[in-house]
Amino acid sequence: MEFSSVLFNFHDVILLMTAMQCLFCFLLLCFTIDQDAKSTLFLALFLLAHSLIPINELIMWGAEFKMTARDLFPSLYFIPAIAYYMDGALLFLCFKSLVFRDFSLTKNDLLHLAPLVTYGIFIWTAFYSQSETHRLEMINSESFVYSANYVYMEFFSKGVRAIYAIACVVLISRYSYRLQDTNSNMEKIHISWLRALAIGFLVVMVSETILAGAKIINVFSELSLHQFSNIGLTGYYITFALVNLLVFTAVRYFGAFEQVSGISAVSKPNNEKYLQPELAAEVDLAIREEKIYMDPDITLDTLADALSMMPRDLSTLINRHFGINYYEFINRYRIEEAKRMLESSDYVSTTITDIYLQVGFNSKSVFYTFFKKLEGMTPTQCRQNLTPKSS
Repeated sequence: MEFSSVLFNFHDVILLMTAMQCLFCFLLLCFTIDQDAKSTLFLALFLLAHSLIPINELIMWGAEFKMTARDLFPSLYFIPAIAYYMDGALLFLCFKSLVFRDFSLTKNDLLHLAPLVTYGIFIWTAFYSQSETHRLEMINSESFVYSANYVYMEFFSKGVRAIYAIACVVLISRYSYRLQDTNSNMEKIHISWLRALAIGFLVVMVSETILAGAKIINVFSELSLHQFSNIGLTGYYITFALVNLLVFTAVRYFGAFEQVSGISAVSKPNNEKYLQPELAAEVDLAIREEKIYMDPDITLDTLADALSMMPRDLSTLINRHFGINYYEFINRYRIEEAKRMLESSDYVSTTITDIYLQVGFNSKSVFYTFFKKLEGMTPTQCRQNLTPKSS
């Protein structure tokens, strides 16, 4: 029993450290924030909201702190729980404003407040509208926090957070795909840290949703919640690590993050697909003659500048006429050039590595994947099976 008490007190320390860390980072961002950096603003608000979550956990379940809270702050007992209805939306808006340069808040974003309003109505009706004596009885007996209505509301809050976490993961995937509309070399763009953050928060929030679901079952059929409580405790440590990672990456990457437009040219069906065949032919000829694609870092903007076109016009042309994104568009030229070199006697002594580097690839795996997809064989098989030709 003594060991359990000490272990739980250590959990309390982790919660206090998480709350203090979030508050400290929030204050730091407030003094250093750039007014135009919406992502940093949402990050600061997320940290402020997230600082309330460990405080709420301490008030509700802390070994010693909950008794102190009942004596000193009974009127504020369920206030910190508002964070559960805010932090998911703030994290999503932080990621969204980070990846899309044309992000702006609209009237539709007011819907993000719906969970918070729902909780406010619930907690006022079910708790704060009661007499002070009755509220104290509900707190001390813990009858309210184990009631069906409260458990349902808790499940709702955790479910909303899980949905936002899923939305963050989808957003990162959408961003990764959108990058292919403007970049020919994806290997230079590091977003694994952002994806890891989104997946990390998803794991924590889904596990908390499962725990909340177990509490609903426990209302009707008593369960052994020992294993579920371990899930919750593990979540404390993972969250602490994730907040550290989020703050560290924000300081390191947010300022130089490569943003994309939230709106891109998409392929049009049937009669709109080939709107400008003459222009497409001119672009194709210029790229082949100048071999612009061999620049490993060529972007949509630099290619458009070389072709004396507007980037958006070029993107629209690539999507509508060729039916592919910019990433595939450039790498097809590179594969054609690599195949020509593999078949040429002038390059018979040139290694495949040197060839893919010369044509603009920076990654062997990407080169082999594209080559196999477009040519139906590996570069090695191409060199072995085809008779070398004079250049």
